[in-house]
Parts: sequence; C-alpha cells; structure tokens
Amino acid sequence: MVFETLKVSWEGAVLFVEIAAPPMNLLGPELVRDLVSLIQRAEADEAVKVLVFKSADPDYFISHVDVTKIKEYRAEAAKLTGEASIALLFRYLSASRLVTIAQIEGRVRAAGNEFVLACGHALRRAREKAIFSQFEPSFGVIPGGGGAQHLARLLGRARALEVMLSAEDYDADLAERYGWINRALPADALGDFVSSLAHRIAGFPATGHVVVKDRVNAIALAPVEDFRRDPDLFGEGVRNPEFQRRTQAAFEHGFQTRDAEIDLAWMLGELRRVASSSSERNPRSAT
Repeated sequence: MVFETLKVSWEGAVLFVEIAAPPMNLLGPELVRDLVSLIQRAEADEAVKVLVFKSADPDYFISHVDVTKIKEYRAEAAKLTGEASIALLFRYLSASRLVTIAQIEGRVRAAGNEFVLACGHALRRAREKAIFSQFEPSFGVIPGGGGAQHLARLLGRARALEVMLSAEDYDADLAERYGWINRALPADALGDFVSSLAHRIAGFPATGHVVVKDRVNAIALAPVEDFRRDPDLFGEGVRNPEFQRRTQAAFEHGFQTRDAEIDLAWMLGELRRVASSSSERNPRSAT
C-alpha cells in the first residue's frame, strides 16, 4: 500500500500506519483521501484485523483540520460514506470490523482528537508528552467530527463541557484520569506495549472482534443522525462573522504553523483577550 501521507508496514494480521503529512499533520484533503483508501483496502482484505495508527512527527499526531480546505477534505470523505462529512467518516471507522489502536505521541487536537476518539471503541494509548484538546468552541463553533458525542459519553457531562468550553490542552496523565484515553505509558514502553497488544488481539477470531464491537457500539456510539447534525452545525458556524474574525486573528498569530501551535492553548487565550479588548473599545460589537 503506497500513499502520499501514510507509511504502511504489514506484520501478519496487523497494519502499522504512520501518519506523515508535513508540516504538522493537518487533516486536509490529501490525508483524508489516503485514510479513505486505506480503510477501503484494509476492509477488503480479510487477512487484516488490526490497524495501529501512529505519527512520523514527534510533536503532532494529527493537529486539526486545515480550515482553509474544508470543502475539499469533506469531498474526499464523501468517497467512503457518500456524505461530505468527516464525522461520518470517523463513525464509519468506529463501526468497521477492523480493530483500531491509536499510538499517540505529540499533540492531538480538534479533528485529530475526534479521529482518536473514533479509534476509541477499540483502544487508545498515549505517552507522557501527549497533548489533547477539543478547542473549536474558542472560535464559536461546535466540534464537527463527533467530539461532543464521544466526550460526553466517555467523560460525563461536566468534564466534557469543561474540556470543550475551556479549549485547554490536557496532558496524558489527566486525560487518562478523565477516561479520555485508555492508558498513559512511558515513552520507552509505549511501542512494545502497543505492538504486543495489537498482535494479541489479531491472534483471536475476527468474528469475536465484530460481535464485541457491534454490541459495545450499540451502547456507547451515538446514532448516525447525531454525527450528521454536528458537522451541519459546524458548517453553519464557520460562516458566522465571529468565526471568521477569530480565524483571521488566529492566522495573524501563527495558526496552522507548527511552531506557533506548540502552545496553542496559550495562543487561544491571547485571542480571547484581544477579542475582549476589541469589544470594550467598540461596545456595539458585543451586542
């Protein structure tokens, strides 16, 4: 399997998939296209049971969507689900017969986090330096890839609201305590643990994988209609002038550049103060 943004290696019934989409693993049309192709080809091969996703970039797993190419990446997602929605693409992955494990090293935010949560009905792993965030409400919009659906079920109402409304970065230890991820493991133990786990799962019957995922999803995975509604609301939100003003300000502060987003939570806090100062200078803009 040869892709533009994915490097795939095969070990028995396990595919190890390394995400390599410089400069910071943004979820754009190229990465979505490759994920769609990978899922289609892996599902068509009965010898494949487990997918392990990791990153070639030590600082970023998947950062977030490329907000300059929303229409383009949605069009690529539609090639799998028939609908222009990464939320439905991610839900498709959750419901797939394939067992998916995210070996997280570095930052995973917004749609990147939603991708990890889609793997979450299998297993997620994180090292001590991994960072998690669902920051879309800081721009005035709802997460559009299913984040609200997953986080409310995993974390509970209060913590899900905290995570999304604060737009803060959460380290792996706190994410593990919240139930956001399965385990936070030391860096030197992570790779061996994930590999051993993946091969152990792959050694059991695929029929067991399918029926267990089906029954767990029946309890824990939100209905398709909820995954349709959130991207619709996100699409409405990105057309709002407030979103566009905040996005423009974010780009002026280095948004979607790897160095500036190392501490994205700090940047978002600065943007909040800028917006507050602007409202104070022009009170009519706050009404």
